[in-house]
Amino acid sequence: QVQLVESGGGLVQPGGSLRLSCAASGIIFNIYTMRWYRQAPGKQRELVAAIISAGDTVYGNSVKGRFTVSRDNAKNTVYLQMNSLKPEDTAVYYCNAGRGFEDHWGQGTQVTVSS
Repeated sequence: QVQLVESGGGLVQPGGSLRLSCAASGIIFNIYTMRWYRQAPGKQRELVAAIISAGDTVYGNSVKGRFTVSRDNAKNTVYLQMNSLKPEDTAVYYCNAGRGFEDHWGQGTQVTVSS
């Protein structure tokens, strides 16, 4: 059974930082592309960042230069370091593991950026 468990969300002031983690089980982690998505109320889910098994990364335009995605294949975990957070980063953040037609999702973790 595949499980993706996100953690690290919370309330942070504008300009602050958070680090999200996503621990995976039930998959051969190092062959999957790992992605972070987010969904704000009333908006469509959007891609935040992706990291392939070799470590190459892709970022959404709105987070480039502020967010960093990384992975630790020995720990079956993907991270999202979020710096210089803005109120518009407020959303539920979801972890995704993809390979071919396989697509697995975590339950999401809430990030709220507010003063």
